[in-house]
Amino acid sequence: MFKLFLDPGHGGTDSGAVGNGIMEKNITLQIALKIRDILSAEYSDVSILMSRTADTFPSLSDRTNAANSWGADYFLSIHINAGGGTGFESYVYPGVGAPTTTYQSTIHSEVMKLNQLTDRGKKQSDLHVLRESNMPALLTENGFIDNGNDAAKMQSATWIENVARGHVNGLASTFNLQKKSGAVYHTVVSGDTVYSLSRQYGSTIDQIKTWNNLDDNYTIYVGQVLRVK
Repeated sequence: MFKLFLDPGHGGTDSGAVGNGIMEKNITLQIALKIRDILSAEYSDVSILMSRTADTFPSLSDRTNAANSWGADYFLSIHINAGGGTGFESYVYPGVGAPTTTYQSTIHSEVMKLNQLTDRGKKQSDLHVLRESNMPALLTENGFIDNGNDAAKMQSATWIENVARGHVNGLASTFNLQKKSGAVYHTVVSGDTVYSLSRQYGSTIDQIKTWNNLDDNYTIYVGQVLRVK
């Protein structure tokens, strides 16, 4: 059983970064809940404990203490950046080696395939959740809330789904997670459309949209994994 501690940053009285009419605490929770839902629906032998599932504020110590007490295999903290930049970056604790850095590389790469953001690189920082967690830990910064282009993506359900899916794909590859039987998934290649996939797999367009949380303005991307049956 793979035990993931999933940490949506900030919450409650701590809004996190704010910009373009949205708050970091809300976007991190949306991404984290979607990661939980995808993992729970599609993968076997995965147990997930979240630091929060609503607009509450557990302290930083609350978060790492809970993960340590539970005996998590991995700590994943989801954040949104600010400060005038743009793009995606990930962090591990300074000076750690494999397997933590190997895990970082795999998850970072998978998220970058789907998030439509520029790559700011794999980094290291002395952050509480990375320092005080007893297990390998990663913190991701998923775009800049004070950048208009990044913030516009954050307000799209399809983007939230894609970012979550990128994290899930990275976790699945890193920890060799096994798909549940029954549902069928398709990795999008050039030329695929929801219509063509519906014809190929015998599902309806509406079914594929519902299974993958595609809104009316959806776009699908090469490398994206869709449930198609």
